[in-house]
Amino acid sequence: MASNATSTPASPSNRFYRTIWRWHFYAGLLVIPFMLILATTGIIYLFKPQLDAAMYHNLMFVQPSTTAIPFTQQIQSAQRAFSGATVSQVMPNVAPDRSSEVLLTTADQQNLRVFVNPHNGQTLGALDEKNNLQAIVRKIHGELLIGDTGSYLVELAVCWTLVLLISGLYLWIPRNRFSVMGTLLPRLWSQNKRVFWRDLHAVPGFYGILLIGFLILTGLPWTAFWGNTFSKVMGTFPAQMWDDVPKSTVLTGSLNQNSQVVPWAAEQIPMLQSTVPGHSNHLGQTGAIVPANGIVENTLVNLNSMIALAQSKGAPPGFSMTLPDGETGVYTVSAFPNDPTQEVTMHIDQYSGKVLADVRWKDYGLVSKAVEMGTAIHMGKMFGWVNQFVMLIAALIAILLSITGSVMWWQRRPKEAGLLGAPAMPPYVQSWRVPLAIVAVLGLAFPLVGLSLVIVLVLDYFVLSRIPALKRIFD
Repeated sequence: MASNATSTPASPSNRFYRTIWRWHFYAGLLVIPFMLILATTGIIYLFKPQLDAAMYHNLMFVQPSTTAIPFTQQIQSAQRAFSGATVSQVMPNVAPDRSSEVLLTTADQQNLRVFVNPHNGQTLGALDEKNNLQAIVRKIHGELLIGDTGSYLVELAVCWTLVLLISGLYLWIPRNRFSVMGTLLPRLWSQNKRVFWRDLHAVPGFYGILLIGFLILTGLPWTAFWGNTFSKVMGTFPAQMWDDVPKSTVLTGSLNQNSQVVPWAAEQIPMLQSTVPGHSNHLGQTGAIVPANGIVENTLVNLNSMIALAQSKGAPPGFSMTLPDGETGVYTVSAFPNDPTQEVTMHIDQYSGKVLADVRWKDYGLVSKAVEMGTAIHMGKMFGWVNQFVMLIAALIAILLSITGSVMWWQRRPKEAGLLGAPAMPPYVQSWRVPLAIVAVLGLAFPLVGLSLVIVLVLDYFVLSRIPALKRIFD
């Protein structure tokens, strides 16, 4: 959203303007490649429901029927198709015309999502959990396919986007006489290329600043450094909620390995443990009598009764059932629906069927509720196609700003080879109180961007502006 003033100002206000413009340039230099990647992958993931239905229609949809076979038989059908596979999770069909989904690990350690017809047990096919369009897009969007290093880079870039938005808003504010044209409406008919591209950059940037800022703030809770720290501080629950049951040091968030299984608000819940009786109960096949505070009395505990229990307790369609891992493992019911107020996370003893933890929207704190609501809107889930359309506009504005910002730099860059063409450092050093205050606020809120801002300012003032060869390249 920068303008392209060309003179060298002398007044303190103009010196500050040049400093902000220089910050805006550096922020764009870092952010633009990431913004293009994040916006493009975000658009693809935004329309995941429609794309999945179109690409995997033969796997996801079945002929509806009023009859259904038990879930234990559906698992057996999936396991017969992949000999030696271990089942980890089941997602009951959400409607009569939809297939059930079984997550399993094959003998050669391949993670597959197997689609089963719930009416006759037919295995319809499978998708590699790590090697399909949406899984790859999600990995690029979150970590650039390079693990934690990529996640830190993405986090740094999106935090710097905040610098870009704040500085861009300052540069957008008219410095002299206010004019609707060029400020609120772009002069797209202008024969002056710089005016055309400047307006195409600044005006949409002004209208899109809140949308892009929303995407940044609602995406940060999922980042590796800031998001993980934020979750540990703000996403916890009172310990007394599970003081009387065994628990491990592993958190429920560990289930979010390949895809979204549990909500962000439930990630800090400890994985509770089943109380091991005198005999083993592998997937509930041998069974145990369930007490009255669990499922129906005198009913065997197995996958079928666990799913029936989840449904009786109001788990919304689309919930997943993660199977116990080992002797002390629990059944975990998790629902991450379009409406976050319907989210459910339950841990159930695999032997007795006793519900050890049942966390709902009412148990969330205000911050967790805000994060879950923001996440649902960020992903385009909350208000149907209207939500998707608004988030699409935000992503397209981000792409437009990246392209127009690059064109503006290309137009004003020095013609000599090897010169970057950053806005010149002001000839006089203005008071450092305001810049330092900005750095301090950003540093407290977002440590990575605060640290990087300090590094950039130190390099800019003490190195780039004082070494003639570097000064020539950057200015």
